Amino acid sequence: MTSALLPVFQPAPMVFEHGEGVWLFTANGERYLDFGAGIAVNALGYSHPHLLDALERQSRKLWHLSNAYRIAETERLAERLTAASFADLAFFANSGAEANECAIKIARRHHDAHDRPERWRILTFQGAFHGRTLATMAAGGNRKYLNGFGPTVDGFDQCPLEDIAAVRACVGPQTAAIMIEPIQGEGGLRPVSHRFLRQLRELCDAHGLLLIFDEIQCGIGRTGTLFAHQQAGIAPDIMSLAKGLGGGFPISACLATRAAACGMMPGAHGSTFGGNPLAGAVANAVLDIVMEAPFLADIRSKGALLRSRLEEMAARYPDFIVQVRGHGLMLGLQTTRSAPEVVEALRTHARILTIAASDNVTRVLPPLIVTDEDIHLFAARCNETFAHLSRQPA
Repeated sequence: MTSALLPVFQPAPMVFEHGEGVWLFTANGERYLDFGAGIAVNALGYSHPHLLDALERQSRKLWHLSNAYRIAETERLAERLTAASFADLAFFANSGAEANECAIKIARRHHDAHDRPERWRILTFQGAFHGRTLATMAAGGNRKYLNGFGPTVDGFDQCPLEDIAAVRACVGPQTAAIMIEPIQGEGGLRPVSHRFLRQLRELCDAHGLLLIFDEIQCGIGRTGTLFAHQQAGIAPDIMSLAKGLGGGFPISACLATRAAACGMMPGAHGSTFGGNPLAGAVANAVLDIVMEAPFLADIRSKGALLRSRLEEMAARYPDFIVQVRGHGLMLGLQTTRSAPEVVEALRTHARILTIAASDNVTRVLPPLIVTDEDIHLFAARCNETFAHLSRQPA
């Protein structure tokens, strides 16, 4: 049957009817262990009672309000996120790309407000992924996503990751900001060293630049702290969030210090649906759980267990698994086989759902509510699949 959907995706054939915890179920009763979580989106798994309750209660009140009016749930969410972070202000949108667009605009407007309109370029890094809009594709710099869409949006200069000398050489009179993911997700689950992040902070301070952290995938508890950069002991001036923030409900945020956002006045930016009452209510429900210290500690414990099981597999299949990457519950397996091939094998042989990334990396991103038992089951099924793959010709 020909689909009426724009053919920009290549979905697997099964259709899921419902989900519970870390499991997804098809209409005919097949169940799949989800260690992809909608690309780190379903932070609290499926059908979490606290999220369902928040959504149901708010749905009986208000679904949508224009940002021409105050929205209580959104204001509360902004207060909680800023109180838990470096930031003073929050803007809400619907997707990670939109949050990054806001971050880019804040950085450019900041310098314009300080009579430095020539400073509008942003340094980004090889392997980055910041979204699918024309500007955020340009920020990522991946030709695979840019080809065929005409001239690339100007204003971005790419540097090699972990090379502070190259970054220093790239800073010029037009540079406004540096933008980086503390852990590259789409780029292959590559953590950026804390040393390099601290060097970037020092460089920005020395040159009057803004530091932007894209925590769309690695934020909201995914690495065992509320925000991944907190483990480096520094703070950005601007940060983008999405994915796990809504636990599956579309919402994103751009957080900034008041000083960084000094150029953002009424009319400088906006969103029709961003920060609507439903999204705000669900995101607040996510924070109710994720911001608890015991929950974050549990993520660190489960992340250590999951990594140890992946390392065991790497030792068992050295000709197949090259490296285990990542932190917390944001992990990846770099393999000698292509990531799509590994993802397909796990889905068909083990009924495990994972996500492909660049550099032959298979992302392992379970819901944050995953149990030790789930992790051991995942490892057992992976071992069976990898044993099968290792016997097959490449």
